Formats: sequence, C-alpha cells, structure tokens
Amino acid sequence: MKQIRSIRSPVGGRSLSSLLAIPARFTPLRCQALLVEPLLQQVFADRIEDGDLDFLSREVVEIAITDIGLHWFLTLEDGRLRLIPRGRPAVTVAGGLPEFLLLASRREDPDTLFFERRITVEGDTELGLLVKNLLDSIELTALPPLLRRAVEAGASWA
Repeated sequence: MKQIRSIRSPVGGRSLSSLLAIPARFTPLRCQALLVEPLLQQVFADRIEDGDLDFLSREVVEIAITDIGLHWFLTLEDGRLRLIPRGRPAVTVAGGLPEFLLLASRREDPDTLFFERRITVEGDTELGLLVKNLLDSIELTALPPLLRRAVEAGASWA
C-alpha cells in the first residue's frame, strides 16, 4: 500500500492540512455554504438539469476530509446541491485532504485511491458507487479558474 503523504506548505514546512484545520473547524457552516454551494451548482449544473443527481434528493451524503476535521452533509433540494447542518448520511466518503486534491486534480487514478482505501466509502454501497462515479466524473476544466489553480497547487504538494 502506498504511503500517505502530507502536503507540505512552502510556509515554514507545515502541512497544508495543518494550516487549514483550524479555519475548517471553526468557519460556520453558513459561511462555508456561501462559498461551496455556488461552486457545486456551477460544476454540476448540467448533471442537475439532466436529472443525473436526482438520487441525492432522497439521501444525505457525508464528505469527510478527516485530517482537517471537515464534514459536509450534502443533499439535493429544489434542484440545488445544499450543505445541511447535519444529517443521517446514507453514505460517507472519507479521506485526507491530499487524497481529495489528488482525486480532483487527476494526478492519481480515482480507483487506486478507493481500492487502496486512501479514500473510503461506508454505508449504502450502491449510493457510494454513484457518489464515487460522480466525484470521478468531475473535470478539472469544469472548475472555476481560481479553484482549478488552487487544486493543482495543492495536489503538487502531495
């Protein structure tokens, strides 16, 4: 199994995860939602319009970035992806920040991250597979330019 590496910041050699842990834990969900929900809408607009994400209207999915203590509970409400305060997740997708950055940047094969259990899926297996395929389908070019550059920079430290 591959060694999980910590992303090191050029600022004092601290890991990116350690730099983001405090803001991630203490930023109110409403503030996170103001940033995250419009990005989700932009990235998944076509899939939402086509009904490809309708399975999320009946379910709550937890995305857990474990090394920074971030837990997002997502659902589809009124045709929009929403972060909700808490929920009973039908499935949890969990991993460290380096793994999610490697997934988003396509620097690591998504199946490798899942099969090596660097990103784990727990709960409803069928829903977990749908969420994994959804994450796998995100094209880096679909991200806004600033976010794309941040993902690429973060992944290069992994």
